[in-house]
Amino acid sequence: MKKLNKIKPIPLWHQIIWWAVRASLLIFGIYGFLHNSTTQFLMGIFAIAFTHLWDMFQLFGGKSFITRVSYQAQTMLNIFICFGVVIGYVLNTKTNFQYVDIIEHFISGVVASYFAYDFAVAFQGKSRHLSPGLAAFFSLCFSCFILVAWEFYEFTMDRLYGYTLQVSSILSEDGLVDTMIDMILAGAGSVLGMFWVAFSRNGVIGKNRKELRARVKAQSKLDRETELRYLEEND
Repeated sequence: MKKLNKIKPIPLWHQIIWWAVRASLLIFGIYGFLHNSTTQFLMGIFAIAFTHLWDMFQLFGGKSFITRVSYQAQTMLNIFICFGVVIGYVLNTKTNFQYVDIIEHFISGVVASYFAYDFAVAFQGKSRHLSPGLAAFFSLCFSCFILVAWEFYEFTMDRLYGYTLQVSSILSEDGLVDTMIDMILAGAGSVLGMFWVAFSRNGVIGKNRKELRARVKAQSKLDRETELRYLEEND
């Protein structure tokens, strides 16, 4: 009988962040419910569900490749969700602060790239090595796809339900300017996230960089030997 893949235990401080975020979202949702704000209540409930993504995949018992994605990605996502839902909503509705959207789009690019790199490596599988350059390129493309999909969503909501997510108007270019600024900011965040995760995963930066660099070199040597053996066998 095969043993299931062991899942690394989540450090306590990561768990504290997760539950603190969930508690904040729950309070946010309950407050909205008590003050007749259905939108705020639903935002809190759906956001709590997204903070459980990493836990949900554990239901596969370690059989799903997604379980090999680092829990750090979920921590980053949870912090981003809390900022966007709780802090962003309060700043947008209760204050005159106008830069929440700028911060959110930039951070979304970073988080999406960070997750996508690990996702690509995990999807490739343990038996097949994925080039760091290819994984980094995938993370950038994936993040850019997410930001474009989000703009599609904003445009659709504006046209179908009369929202003003893109600050659009028939007689002005405000919608176009808003969309392009969002995409540029998210793109810049995607590039930063790509370099950050690629460098940290391949021993360029980080606490364990020497160990990671040695592992990457050993894997590269093994890949070259495998390629040469394949060429000799098929010559």
